[in-house]
Amino acid sequence: MTITADTERLAREEMVRLGASFFQRGYATGSAGNLSLLLPDGTLLATPTGSCLGELQADKLSKVSLSGEWISGDKPSKEISFHRALYQNNPACKAVVHLHCTYLTALSCLQGLDTANAIKPFTPYVVMRVGQVPVVPYYRPGDLRLAEDLGKLAPSYKAFLLANHGPVVTGESLREAANNTEEMEDAAKLIFTLGNRPIRYLTDDEIAELRS
Repeated sequence: MTITADTERLAREEMVRLGASFFQRGYATGSAGNLSLLLPDGTLLATPTGSCLGELQADKLSKVSLSGEWISGDKPSKEISFHRALYQNNPACKAVVHLHCTYLTALSCLQGLDTANAIKPFTPYVVMRVGQVPVVPYYRPGDLRLAEDLGKLAPSYKAFLLANHGPVVTGESLREAANNTEEMEDAAKLIFTLGNRPIRYLTDDEIAELRS
């Protein structure tokens, strides 16, 4: 599919705007985290390596092919490999948000997480937005095994927690992926706020109703 200059310009502006919003509100610090989106022609726009989400420049965003070819802009993040794996294995995925936001990253560091679903449902919203959130084992940032594991999980899930690292969240647009991430971060904040207090988790019937 061809892509107009205006379409790409708007996509670049949106990535800059959302990156700045994440940074200004404390969801991202320093040069941590990366964003990407799938353009209509099958190429990707992504945040460059070492870039601060609060200081992105539209004309310097990385443009890469799904096969990993660096087309233009600054050099892409070393973690672009797992972004590509998500797009290649889930046609519904049109954007990816990876942050080191405080509460989800703290959750990813806990021992004993349910690796099938790190956020046991106690409010409707994570269920409605992303469903289950599986945990990917720890690998150093940029390790190709992250891409391998996420690629295997991609057909069945919309969001993931990288152990000792943070969230990876998809969406049908960059705005949706951002909204999904924020809802998950809020749920993780509630987990730490509730602490050891007894929680009334949603029942199986209540969860099924949300998914219907």
